[in-house]
Order: sequence, then structure tokens, then C-alpha cells
Amino acid sequence: MIIAIDGPAASGKGTLARRLARHFNLPHLDTGLLYRATAYAMLKKGEDLADHAAAVAAARGLNLSTLDPELLRGGEVGQAASIVAAIPQVRAALRDLQRDFASTPGGAVLDGRDIGTEICPEADIKIFVTASLSARALRRANELYGQTAEAHLATIRDEIQARDERDANRAVAPFHAAPDAVVLDTTELDRDGAFAAALSIVDVQARPLAS
Repeated sequence: MIIAIDGPAASGKGTLARRLARHFNLPHLDTGLLYRATAYAMLKKGEDLADHAAAVAAARGLNLSTLDPELLRGGEVGQAASIVAAIPQVRAALRDLQRDFASTPGGAVLDGRDIGTEICPEADIKIFVTASLSARALRRANELYGQTAEAHLATIRDEIQARDERDANRAVAPFHAAPDAVVLDTTELDRDGAFAAALSIVDVQARPLAS
């Protein structure tokens, strides 16, 4: 069973995907980390994010076993990742890596922005996780700044909005929900509520698989 979880920044898709993977005992891949790792490698070397050749080289040099989520969570890396993710050659370089992971015997859970549309259009379960811009900005600010989140809220909101627009308007694999994905709005849901709603979606979508 392949479960594709897509959604914008801070919608809760990553947390949800990890919980679903644990629940169903499936391997999980946060595909956004691949683009973050590519951008981080370039930033670390002082390379121009618009240098397509350098970006492709960084993407091809990734090793899934060495990705460090904590190192890659920063806001600067996230914005840089959105820039390199718009490069067609980078997306092509990472496509096979993601599809190979999805072909794991028994299935897998992948979350990102184009899993249900580009990487695994044949996925058994497709969920598009979303939330209001205000809710997403507050979540990200709390995640990054804790008790001082309010002081950074306007900046975080602008960054997320800019990333939403960049991802939706890129030339290759623009960000949108797959036509057959079930939309899950988490604006008013806590983590447990979102997980319960997702389990219900999986149950409905998986019934034809069991018949």
C-alpha cells in the first residue's frame, strides 16, 4: 500500500505521514528533505542557488541514510529548497530516488508537494493536507521560536505565502492537489484529530484494495 501525503508548508503533512507510517508499519520518506538537503549542500559551499549544474550535482550526491532532519529544518534552508525545487533538472535527478523508495515491498508512506501528482500518481491512498495561511504561519513560528513566536509571525507568514506562490507557479510539477486526492483541512484540528481524520480517509480508500 502506497500512501501519498501532499500539502503546503506547516499544514501538518509531515507529522501526519510519520504517524501513519508507524501505524501501518511502513517506511516513511519526507521528500521535502531531499530538496532541503540539496539546498543546504549548496549554501554550505557558497554556491549560487540559480546555478543549475551545481544544484543537479548536489541532488545526485545525496544519500538517504545520512539526511539529518534537524539540520535541515531552518527557515533559510526552506526558502532555498523552494528555489532549487523549481529547477527541472533537480526534480528529474530526485524523481527516481523517490520512486525507488515508493516501490519498497509492502508499500511506503511519502509526503511532499507532488507525490500524488508526479512521483506516485498510482498511489493507493492520496491525501492533500491543508490549513489556513494564518494557522500554518502560527504553527511554523511556534516550531521555530517558541515563546517568542508572535514577534516573528508576520515574517513567517510572508515567507510561507511567497513559497506557496513559487511552488504553485513553477514550470515543472506545479504544486496542486491530485484530482483523486481527499482534501484534509487541519486548520481546526490538533494532531490527534488530524490523525483520526486521516485514518478514516485511509479506511475508505483502502476498501477496494481489500475486496
